[in-house]
Amino acid sequence: MVTADPLPDHDLAVIGSGPGGYRAAVLGALRGLSVVIIEKSDWGGCCLNRGCVPKKDWYHTARLMAAQAHFAGRGLDGRLRADLDRAWQHQRRVVEGIQARYLDYLRHLKVTRLNGHARFLDDRHLSVDTPDGPSHRIRARHIIIATGGHPAVPTPFEAIPGKILTTDMLFDAPPPAGARVAVIGSGVVATEFAYIFSQLGRQVTWLARSPMLRRLPLSRPARDALTQALARQGLHLRSGIGFEAVTAAEDDVRLHLTGGETLAVDWVCLGTGRRPHTGGLALERAGVRTDPQGFIRRNDLLQTDVPHIYAIGDVACQWMTANHALAEATAVIGHIRGGQARHLDPLQVPMVVYSALELARLGMDEAMAEEAGHEPAVGFAAFETSPCALGQDDTEGFVRLIADMDTGALLGGEILGAQAGELIHLLSLAPDRDTALAWIARGAFNHPSRAEEILNAAETLAGKWGLEDRVFGL
Repeated sequence: MVTADPLPDHDLAVIGSGPGGYRAAVLGALRGLSVVIIEKSDWGGCCLNRGCVPKKDWYHTARLMAAQAHFAGRGLDGRLRADLDRAWQHQRRVVEGIQARYLDYLRHLKVTRLNGHARFLDDRHLSVDTPDGPSHRIRARHIIIATGGHPAVPTPFEAIPGKILTTDMLFDAPPPAGARVAVIGSGVVATEFAYIFSQLGRQVTWLARSPMLRRLPLSRPARDALTQALARQGLHLRSGIGFEAVTAAEDDVRLHLTGGETLAVDWVCLGTGRRPHTGGLALERAGVRTDPQGFIRRNDLLQTDVPHIYAIGDVACQWMTANHALAEATAVIGHIRGGQARHLDPLQVPMVVYSALELARLGMDEAMAEEAGHEPAVGFAAFETSPCALGQDDTEGFVRLIADMDTGALLGGEILGAQAGELIHLLSLAPDRDTALAWIARGAFNHPSRAEEILNAAETLAGKWGLEDRVFGL
């Protein structure tokens, strides 16, 4: 292969253009670094092309479908009918528009873009093989690995276009024909797609080995409320299921379960998690190691074994969310640019589930708080009395705050209900946990709004547990 002249030295090279890589490149350029970003596939990574963005586009459509249960009471007549094929086309137009603006912004910031496969030559140099051109050699003072992950396909499943789809495949081509869909998995993605498909005209069979959202530290009230909301939509997870074999025929897909039961569906969607993507990077040449699960090893400052090489997002973070990738990118650029030794607590990054009820959380739950030596105090406010929620015919859910009874520090929070994913940010904006409740209590809120229930929960917590001095500053 022809080798091009080396590109000029850069302050920062970013491998991968998903949410973490893109954020790192943009923030680095805004803070005066010369940046090159490398992407071997679709600009925007999984999040933009096959994950968060198209999925939330579909989720909004699903919520519109669910809202029609209240149309008649609001003086609206008629029924909506979902068309999954047209919904697929809509998300594709949205993705393409965002991608175009994404690339324009990188160009505006004078970030060098390379489309190709990057691999390490040593701890300072990368080689980038472009699809139709020469191989480039890059030298950078700092390197960020943000290569994301790829779908996990568990035994005995095999990805088959049109029959057995990973969530990546779901957005690579229009969805298969056939109304009977089996959603496999119990994590966030499976919980979301089971709901979305049910609202977009599919008959969903939901199967998994584990209970729903087992890895998320959710309160019992939140877990129960989500389970009940899904049940009202006819969705019940059958957990504890083992899969003996899967056979794909022309007319259907048959799932042979442990115990002799066989289920026939038209197609299968695998929401069975992801694995870190490090293939072909030649990490060993740079002295970067992975752990037994395949995640890149790093310290609390997100540095690998080589201090000027960082790893962010799904390739290194076991939570594997876009929110974590974005937060880690911010922390790394702060460290590179100013030497700020900011230790990012992954629990303080919001985690959101978009399903029959939106569920958002950050920080500790009561069990974690007690294990860490705190005495937890709980503040609660329900949306059933919220003027805003009542006006929207959407009163399910609540705000639940956890604080330390001795210090008033905000240890964690949980929001269940409409717009939970937007509201959860209010719990992360204070400069530290010690002053977070005071920030909320002294804030000015729009009325009527759902955000007021965060204020109500903070005030209730202060009054119930004798924390008035800490929260109100009396």
